[in-house]
Amino acid sequence: MKVALVYPEVLDMARYREMRREFPPFGVLYLAAILEERGIGVQIFTLKPDALQFDFREFDAVGFSVSASATFNMFMECRQRSQISPDSLLMAGGVHANLYPEQTLTDLRVDVVGVGEGEDTIWELLNHPKSKPFNDVNGVCFLSNGNAVRTPPRQTTRYIDRFPFPARHLLNRADFIMTDRMSDTDVPMTHIMPGRGCPFPCRYCASAQTKVQYRTGANIRSELVHLAAAYGIRGFAVVGNDFILSKANVYDICSQIADLNLRWATLSRVDRVDSELLCALYNAGCYEIEYGVESGSQRVLDAMDKRASVDQIRFALKETHKAQIKSKVFLVHGYPGEDEKSTDETIRLLDETGSFIHRVSLFRFVPLPGTFAHNNARSLGIRGTYGEDGWDGDWGKFHIHHNHHHWWGTAADFDKLTKHYWKLHAYVESRWPSKYGLTELPQDSWASQSSAFARSGARQVPKQSQLVRLIG
Repeated sequence: MKVALVYPEVLDMARYREMRREFPPFGVLYLAAILEERGIGVQIFTLKPDALQFDFREFDAVGFSVSASATFNMFMECRQRSQISPDSLLMAGGVHANLYPEQTLTDLRVDVVGVGEGEDTIWELLNHPKSKPFNDVNGVCFLSNGNAVRTPPRQTTRYIDRFPFPARHLLNRADFIMTDRMSDTDVPMTHIMPGRGCPFPCRYCASAQTKVQYRTGANIRSELVHLAAAYGIRGFAVVGNDFILSKANVYDICSQIADLNLRWATLSRVDRVDSELLCALYNAGCYEIEYGVESGSQRVLDAMDKRASVDQIRFALKETHKAQIKSKVFLVHGYPGEDEKSTDETIRLLDETGSFIHRVSLFRFVPLPGTFAHNNARSLGIRGTYGEDGWDGDWGKFHIHHNHHHWWGTAADFDKLTKHYWKLHAYVESRWPSKYGLTELPQDSWASQSSAFARSGARQVPKQSQLVRLIG
């Protein structure tokens, strides 16, 4: 059996469209590792704005990994233009598929959509007769007599050490070994995923999984030893919504990897760190922590349901600096209710704590699919989201970098908000300048491809009355 796994490489979506690679496609790499472990041949295909058509006729199954809603139009174009055997099993999974399984099923015209953890699901699907309904496979959505059917969710376990390491060897080395990502260093590094899921309810953030799954320190050590031996890495960066969810797990990881002499970066909420933990991170080689600060306005933080305070931001940045670890700050400007006062509060906080901050990344608010803001768009005055009046079928507009779409408020409100954003942008650039200026950015070819593709708005998710949920 041969399986094709398809993922989007959207370089133009990377920070400032610098045409640099982000982290590798862990979703397909874990699936590929499971399949290879069981003797199935796997080939990975990369979607790019200028490469959306493939010949899949030699494959028994094709799996589309829709890692972000913003890339969904690319998958539809690939599905429309590519050659696929009528006997092939067509599958879809990933973040977008988890959020909208019925819509993915109908718009992408696949046989089955995986919902939730996919490693066991894909194996059962490949061993399931395509001619029969998928009723006996947990965690999937499929059509039966024209109706969308969802089977009971697949149970997840707390620890995921049982999964093989991602099949990085199926990618080009340059796709996962980098030398320009470890903040002002040329350390050869890669990314690892120490866990899955995030339980926090931030209203601007789309977490596909709220149940947290961990890997033990011993398991992560084994992966890092392998990566150092096979690829010569001297550093790594953590991928995920938040690394410091279980302090016990973090201490376990730090104790296991401290003697590997690797430099590494991770990410955290500001309310999850203390001086003792930061000392353990530093002693284990932690070089930089990326904090989701988002705003210096307590009013905006509360509106976002961030469940963190401005005082906690101050504490985290100061203590991280004292621990000799660099801090990178993420900011999100423009959540509904943002105004000149909240913008000035953010600038004042940056001015106050600037000596503790090494890097800043500034984003404009986007109501990402799956977020509270997207799902409650009407009550927040947000327009143009999926399922709301005026939906135009363009998933591509939900990209997070350099997104200047008018989401809420009147035209006058948006003009004021944009003015406030550029005020904050100017301050950030004056202290933490970007590698490229706005006028030096390459053309956003990804966005051009997205807007050129035929809209999917004519297709609708099946009505609730059509949705059959199996029980038992």
